[in-house]
Amino acid sequence: MKRCVVLGTLLIAGAVSMTLAAFQQPAQPAEKIIEVDKLKDNLYVLKGGGGNTAVFITTKGVIVVDTKNPGWGQPILDKIKTLTDKPVTTIINTHTHGDHVSGNVEFPASVDVMVQENTKKYMEQTNPVYGLQTTQPESIFKKNNGRGLPKRTFKDTWTMGSGGDQIDLRYFGPAHTGGDAFVIFVAHRVMHVGDTMPTRDLPIMDKNNGGSGVSYSGTIAKAAAMKNVDTIINGHNPTTTTPADLKLYSEFIADFVKFVQDAKKAGKTIDDVVNTWKTPAKYTGYAEPTTDEQRKARADRIRSDAQVIWDETK
Repeated sequence: MKRCVVLGTLLIAGAVSMTLAAFQQPAQPAEKIIEVDKLKDNLYVLKGGGGNTAVFITTKGVIVVDTKNPGWGQPILDKIKTLTDKPVTTIINTHTHGDHVSGNVEFPASVDVMVQENTKKYMEQTNPVYGLQTTQPESIFKKNNGRGLPKRTFKDTWTMGSGGDQIDLRYFGPAHTGGDAFVIFVAHRVMHVGDTMPTRDLPIMDKNNGGSGVSYSGTIAKAAAMKNVDTIINGHNPTTTTPADLKLYSEFIADFVKFVQDAKKAGKTIDDVVNTWKTPAKYTGYAEPTTDEQRKARADRIRSDAQVIWDETK
């Protein structure tokens, strides 16, 4: 029981932190600490400073998935040097948000950057607006003269490498954004899902960058049905999860979508949704707010997601 309480607290803290940041550039700590989780002999997860970063050491070099907030690119590179002498050859970004792509600009210009084709378009925006933001910050890529922008894209499927080095990239449709890439480390049966499942709480449905509330559940259900995956790296969750967890998360999203749609059909308002939505009891271990700050953050997230679904529902 104590372990469940601690885990629930961690998940709430992570979800609230994401909501408050809303993909804006938060104040950075004086010391940038990255924690390392070893999943396999050549596959690691780097935590801290934004979204979870995967580091895959291949025979030809290092492939990095997601590069965290501004200022965290060099700490990622420094941490990689403690794991291998091989150079970074490729970055894969799961989606466009600043807490997953901003470190790109600190990597050598020779590093290849790969994304889903819609994400390239979003990353090239001069003044992007993400998630719950209400202002238009200048693009970090514009500030750095285009450094770190994608050089290659894929549409629906792509394979990189072969044998033990193989990575499969998949796109299943709009969810968190319109360009969410699922990155599969084939030999290890591990998949990085980015923020399509950030934590066990409501995600951000970023309509400004192609995200969809109505399509969300179906999109990630397709990812959960992949037959060659046992372990999932989430966008921000402190531990890995499983395809069964992702399938349950798709059901959680579907329940929320139905709740919003039923409210609209009944002539209710989005305020009614905000005031009455509760996580169904069957989703054990999902984050629930316990402080006023957490409750406000949750309300902001519910309102934002409900508006996206409301606008998509005729």
